[in-house]
Amino acid sequence: MARTGIRKTALSLAVAGAFAGGVSQAHASAFALIEQNASGLGNSYAGAAAAAEDASTIFYNPAGMSLLPGGMQISAGVALINLSAKFSDSGSTQTGTPAVPSTQAPLGGTGGDAGGLSAVPNIYFAMDIAKDLKFGVGISVPFGLKTEYDPDWMGRFQAIKSDIKTFNVNPSVSYKLSEDASLGFGLSYQKLDAELTNAVNFAAATFGATGSAAAANNVAAAGQEGTASVKGSDNALGYNFGAMFKVAPDTRMGVSYRSSIKYHVTGNVTFSGVPTATLTAISPALAAAFSDGSVNLDIELPASASVALQHKLDPKWTLLGDVTWTGWSKIKQLVVTRDNGTTLSTTPENFKNTWRVGAGATYRYDDAWSIKMGLAYDQTPVNDTDRTARLPDNNRIWLSVGGQYRLSKDGTLDFGLAHLFIKDAPIDQPANGGSPFLSGHLVGTYKGSVDIFGAQFAYRF
Repeated sequence: MARTGIRKTALSLAVAGAFAGGVSQAHASAFALIEQNASGLGNSYAGAAAAAEDASTIFYNPAGMSLLPGGMQISAGVALINLSAKFSDSGSTQTGTPAVPSTQAPLGGTGGDAGGLSAVPNIYFAMDIAKDLKFGVGISVPFGLKTEYDPDWMGRFQAIKSDIKTFNVNPSVSYKLSEDASLGFGLSYQKLDAELTNAVNFAAATFGATGSAAAANNVAAAGQEGTASVKGSDNALGYNFGAMFKVAPDTRMGVSYRSSIKYHVTGNVTFSGVPTATLTAISPALAAAFSDGSVNLDIELPASASVALQHKLDPKWTLLGDVTWTGWSKIKQLVVTRDNGTTLSTTPENFKNTWRVGAGATYRYDDAWSIKMGLAYDQTPVNDTDRTARLPDNNRIWLSVGGQYRLSKDGTLDFGLAHLFIKDAPIDQPANGGSPFLSGHLVGTYKGSVDIFGAQFAYRF
């Protein structure tokens, strides 16, 4: 294997799937988060771009601020997302080559439940600044993931921990053109932080680089396995805009768009457990492949567009629906490099654009209570061929219920529950770099589901 190939192998083990790879706690598709309020959760976020119930409309459609009562309003909430993601093996092979036993690491278990409980907070504020003109700001988490496998599982050379966080500040304005139409626009300042870890088989990589069983035996004696960790961050800007139209006396349409956001993520890769002296004695280039250093990655998170309807069927019932498109197809592959320009990993993703379709209803029980329900179908951008251990995502169906309690004429409490039925996700991830001794071959099926609980308080003053 050439020196460039050695370096590519080392970081491929560290960042396979890179910053778009991971079992997502986000469930709008892949690692996007649609859970930006609780008032829409009970409706499965159907019609979110037309609802404009409270200040959280800043995220879904800033034009909706024009429909809020006069004065100032604040809305704050949190979504608790409990993901279950369990891998079932059906023929995975261990890293290392049978011809050189010292390179073989134990196969390991199936990783346990890679999911867990995560909290997604949000807060919004809206106010009048002139006749027919409103200003607002939202703080939210539009993308994110968090997952962690058992450190000794059979896919540890592909992934152990994945943790991606975003922080979004979204100042916005809306203008009421007439009683039947309004427009809105917002800017987004967004910060991304990421941490990814996995195991590294130094003996197997040594044999792959040198073809020497004696060298692999020496490395195995000094320490066969270690870990690699990649941490990086970046800040970027985006925008969103929308419009609201009354298309009939009891029917409102909302259209909205959120731009893609381009990141140049910079950070560091660090290795632990590296038998540096042994590797250096074998080959300085091999030791350099497992050296700590600066890395970078360019990635563009997707744009999305939504068309939504809200229809008051009668004084008791309100119907909602929407269609949302997300432009994931720009993520074809992820290329991670060191600062000297050397390519460290190239991970095929070949994401496809996705559609989400939702329908919901709200029943006004009395002046204080409203009951909500919703159903949605949500596509994944991940295809069966390129699915990785870092993102074993698949299509899902949302089923939600919720409610709103009016505490006073100025205060409301919203809450919702949702269960997501995720289609079983097959995985057949070949050895990293196409070599059978580098990171094994992961073959099996993921079974997953998600439960979401959200609560929100909104107050007008």
